[in-house]
Amino acid sequence: MNVLLCPFSDPGYLYPVLAAGIELRRRGHTVAVLARRGAAGAVAEAGLTALDAAEYGGKGAFSVDRWMLSGHEQYRAVIAAARDTEAVALVTSALCHGALLAGEALGLPVTVLGFAAHLWPYKAGGDDEPQHVVRREWRLRELLHHYHLLRDRTGLPRRDNRPADRPLIGAGLLLRGGPALEYPGAVLPDGVRHVGPCHWEPGPGPAELGRVSRLLARTGKPVVYVHLSRVFGGTSLWPRLNAMFTGGPYQAVVEVGRSGASQADPRADIVTVRLPWMDPLVEMSHAVLTSGTSAPVLAALRHGRPLVVAPAASEQPLLAEACVRAGVAVRLPAGDDEGAALAAAVTGEPLRRRARWLGSRLRDAGEAAAAADLVVSTVSSTPATRTGTRR
Repeated sequence: MNVLLCPFSDPGYLYPVLAAGIELRRRGHTVAVLARRGAAGAVAEAGLTALDAAEYGGKGAFSVDRWMLSGHEQYRAVIAAARDTEAVALVTSALCHGALLAGEALGLPVTVLGFAAHLWPYKAGGDDEPQHVVRREWRLRELLHHYHLLRDRTGLPRRDNRPADRPLIGAGLLLRGGPALEYPGAVLPDGVRHVGPCHWEPGPGPAELGRVSRLLARTGKPVVYVHLSRVFGGTSLWPRLNAMFTGGPYQAVVEVGRSGASQADPRADIVTVRLPWMDPLVEMSHAVLTSGTSAPVLAALRHGRPLVVAPAASEQPLLAEACVRAGVAVRLPAGDDEGAALAAAVTGEPLRRRARWLGSRLRDAGEAAAAADLVVSTVSSTPATRTGTRR
């Protein structure tokens, strides 16, 4: 069968969908990837066919930073590419409302690859969660507001006879974490399931990896991998990073691809990078410090590395809360206790044991194979019309 992958082209969204695409191709299916031009190299390395979104009217429509602004362009691009490739199934990212609506307009099932934990209200349970942290109801309202605005613009009729979150789930919403990252006793909504990280990333460039390794070898201090993300108008972590890694027992390698230019103090034991891969850096690290986004959290757990979490906004507080609750993370406190939090993650054996255990559970969830199973099942369970399209 022909499958069109149409996720955001940002690495944290694109790579897990490529993992599912690689598995689908291995099973004999034809897989194309609708993406912005800059993602063509990663798609080619994954062995899949890249379609330039700009050629389908979707320039800028597959950047997560524009998810609220470019839904209609995404909708039109996915429709055009799906027709061009004769796709019978779509696979997209959470927040890709244009792809969801394109699937509905074409009568195609849309599988959604989501975050490491469920972000909206549970079907049951979770009543004791700290609501000011997780903000599930608020998040769902905001997403549905933008979804319905886009739906109205496309001209598709309203469908009010479905559960509130159903439009965002598509034919299935696949979470890249596991039960340990959900609130104890909570029940996921119908159509939502865990599949594990769905890990894939481009291979590391030997020259760049060698450069980073040599820089880190100069001090010989234990390494903390730091993956910064957007702060949504909040306070930058850079002043705290400079303080923590100047004259202390640890050094840091800091990925700045999602956070803008480096503000590292030249006196600090900090190496900054902007790379399309992180696995080798996580592997050489003793702990991972992150805002609490899915990609670095899952990378840390896959390698059995404890986490230090410093969330800002969006989904970060929810996932950070889940990691602390699961016993794989400590929070980065303000003030003089920052060093103690780092030490707990770098040297604390209980955190490390728990991270290794959870990492093994995530790998056992099926990952790309489980995601591919779901994609195939959505087609086989969707009745064909007389014209060969699906409804």
